[in-house]
Amino acid sequence: MITKRVNAVSPSATLRVSELAKKLRREGNPVIDMSVGEPDFPTPSFIIEAAYKAMKEGKVFYTPTRGIPELLSAISEKLKNENGLDYAPENIITTPGAKYAIYEAIMAVVEEGDEVILLDPSWVTYEACIKMAGGKVVWVPHAEGFEDAPVEDYITSKTKLIIINSPSNPLGVVYPESFLKKIRDLAVDRNILVMSDEVYEKIIFDGKHKSIAEFDGMLERTILINGLSKTYSMTGWRLGYAASTEEIIKAMTKIQSHSVSHPTSFVQYAAVAAIKSDQSFLNEMVSEFKARRDIIMDGLDRLGIKYAPPKGAFYIFMDVKQDSMKFCEEFLAKEYVATTPGSAFGLKYSTWVRVSYATSRENIEEMLVRLERFLS
Repeated sequence: MITKRVNAVSPSATLRVSELAKKLRREGNPVIDMSVGEPDFPTPSFIIEAAYKAMKEGKVFYTPTRGIPELLSAISEKLKNENGLDYAPENIITTPGAKYAIYEAIMAVVEEGDEVILLDPSWVTYEACIKMAGGKVVWVPHAEGFEDAPVEDYITSKTKLIIINSPSNPLGVVYPESFLKKIRDLAVDRNILVMSDEVYEKIIFDGKHKSIAEFDGMLERTILINGLSKTYSMTGWRLGYAASTEEIIKAMTKIQSHSVSHPTSFVQYAAVAAIKSDQSFLNEMVSEFKARRDIIMDGLDRLGIKYAPPKGAFYIFMDVKQDSMKFCEEFLAKEYVATTPGSAFGLKYSTWVRVSYATSRENIEEMLVRLERFLS
């Protein structure tokens, strides 16, 4: 009864672990959930007020499929002023979360048999979307240090799309300009599209964010993905966006018009307030994430645990030297700490585990105590 495209996809390991952790917590256990990529900061009050104001003013009905003009203009201005990218409002679509923008984009450009390059490891949903579109995932392992990958060795005549995510989930890596330049050269020389997922662009501790769309010849070859969930602590609000060529945006709009119609009306008005506000309030959030990262790094260094260089986002990807799924299940059962198995993110890193530090310093310090006890 169920289609092959759905049966080919595994449930989200991130959400599955988080749901089990919540069940254990409801049963009264002292659970520390470090499995989910969700900022633990409250949504800024001025964003909440903007949504409330919109609702009070009756802005609760259908909107244009791509989003309200005010929001499309705000995103266009943001991309120009912050990223140096000249995307007109016609080149932008807003979606119910960045995840849906990724789904729409892959459905719009990937056909049966097309190959899509993913860096191993990569966020779990990319693979699921590719499979549902009928595409073939081509995994490219990272080089030592996680800041490069031999993508050039895996390109064939069937390669349609390369997906990059910087800062990276699950690695926390911020790819250097040299790697982005290499991807640019491959895309231009071989006529390949690039999806650039930039949802963590403002959560960077070391280095500086650069969009691959900034390189010569890449504006028309890039599908830029972003959203408000991580930057503004608005995960449940579900507001993402994509910027690309008019042809691709029109195709995504067609998919959206026949599925979810558009993002929630009053959330769009809240998004305008978020994007057009003074962004300096983000400094406190990023500073806190950095402090938490440093606590984990110090603890893992003391325990002799290897990890990828966490220069952005809010994840540590660490090597536990054993089957990652077994580790996560036993760590949760015995010490009530929820983490995510590295095997969910690709092929090569089956002994690695992702830890999200979107939780308090106290929880992080307690996690390290429990981790040392568990390993010993």
